[in-house]
Amino acid sequence: MSQIGLIRYGVVPEVARCELRDDATLQRGEQLVAETHRGPMLATLLEVIRPSSEPGASPPSAGFQMLRVATPDDQRQHAQLRDRCSETCDAWDARIQQWQLDLQLLDCEYTLDGEKLILYVLNERGPECTRLAIQAAAAGFGLIEVQPVDAAGIVSQPLMDSGGGCGTGGCGCSH
Repeated sequence: MSQIGLIRYGVVPEVARCELRDDATLQRGEQLVAETHRGPMLATLLEVIRPSSEPGASPPSAGFQMLRVATPDDQRQHAQLRDRCSETCDAWDARIQQWQLDLQLLDCEYTLDGEKLILYVLNERGPECTRLAIQAAAAGFGLIEVQPVDAAGIVSQPLMDSGGGCGTGGCGCSH
């Protein structure tokens, strides 16, 4: 059975469960590359979650998968992408002002493969975040995720309830 680790990742830190590779022996504080909901990210192992000693207890589920122990190349790539972000953030801050969006850019980062840019903005998840994402796509800026942040940290996507989307059978579609 695979072990589950608690990892921290992202410029605005998030903590999540990650399925660790069976062939990896990691200690607290070591870096790894995890496949997250955003793409591959450099992460730090906070702890390995011990299996419950209660009979019949199911193991915790992991949302992410460990790809590998972070290599020196991964760490160099991460540092290069952080350097690139300082210029990128300035340009995005100017665009937000030009597009007259009521958002404050806090920081930005790229996924480890450089494929996606994450813009951390001070705002609740709402129309201004959506406008930024739409205008960025319309202007051809590639794969961009707008991540709202508030005083408590990352603002989560609201959960869909019945009648909301698809696959629930409650939205009127053919599912």
